[in-house]
Amino acid sequence: MTKQEIIDVLCQADFLSAEQASKLTKMFLERIENGCSKPKGNAELIEGFLKAKKVEGCSGRTTKYYQYVLNGFFKTFTIPASSVLTETIRTYLNDLLEKNKVSNVSADNTRRILSSFFAWLFEEDYIEKNPMKRIHKIKSLRLVKEAYTDEMVENLKEHCGSIRDLALIELLSSTGIRVGELVRINKADIDFETKELIVLGKGGKQRRVYFDTKTKLNLLNYIHSRIDENEALFVSMFKPNNRLQISGVEIMLRKLGEKTGLKEVHPHRFRRTLATKAIGKGMPVEQVQILLGHAKIDTTLRYAIVDQNNVRSSYHRFLE
Repeated sequence: MTKQEIIDVLCQADFLSAEQASKLTKMFLERIENGCSKPKGNAELIEGFLKAKKVEGCSGRTTKYYQYVLNGFFKTFTIPASSVLTETIRTYLNDLLEKNKVSNVSADNTRRILSSFFAWLFEEDYIEKNPMKRIHKIKSLRLVKEAYTDEMVENLKEHCGSIRDLALIELLSSTGIRVGELVRINKADIDFETKELIVLGKGGKQRRVYFDTKTKLNLLNYIHSRIDENEALFVSMFKPNNRLQISGVEIMLRKLGEKTGLKEVHPHRFRRTLATKAIGKGMPVEQVQILLGHAKIDTTLRYAIVDQNNVRSSYHRFLE
């Protein structure tokens, strides 16, 4: 309906007062103006969605992954987002599983991103129906991911090629922080007196974490060895000594794993290890949740692996 048609209809509505007709006309015209100004193309819609996610606190790495998944979907189905049906999405997810042979976990990650995108389109009135409403979680076998043993961690430390790498592993081990949090730390963020620091976590949320004396000594040793003026806690080994990036940490640990013969050496495993150790030694899971910066306690429980020896001991203690 055009602007003039709306005005003509409201003018004929005798049951409305002049003031009511004026208000309704204004509301309809504003709605039309807003609707006309909204982006219509898929690329513009994706861009708007990503901007919304950034405002919500999603990291650049996360939004890039969202963009990759959404671009992949609309490359397969070159149709407007408003024309996407539930069956279209089911076909796409099924092809990922059957033809592309992706794992259930990976396919469900795609489902979650599509669900978030189409829910946003629906809430913003870009589409009349949400095609994801009847598509449910893709179940997958939850494998037990092992933590590092004390022996493994010591083996990694012994084979470190620099005092920087040793300090980095000590900090990951004692705090359980995310690798994205690690690379954002500045030297000024650390309170060596109280052995604690504040990190910037997911969603732009800050939290306080703690480290032990051994970590403190290794960090100070590394910082005092530096001759650069970069404010970052960890920097590249080569000039101009830029801030160490996530990929740099991951590559260093992967090479260290190859050197020591250990499999699955990556930053996140230190986080899982800390959770497992803390809960195994009796730390309340609610406190572990705060320490790791988890929004939901279920996430903390998934990270923590209960030692079977502790289960056996508890069984004999409480039930036998």
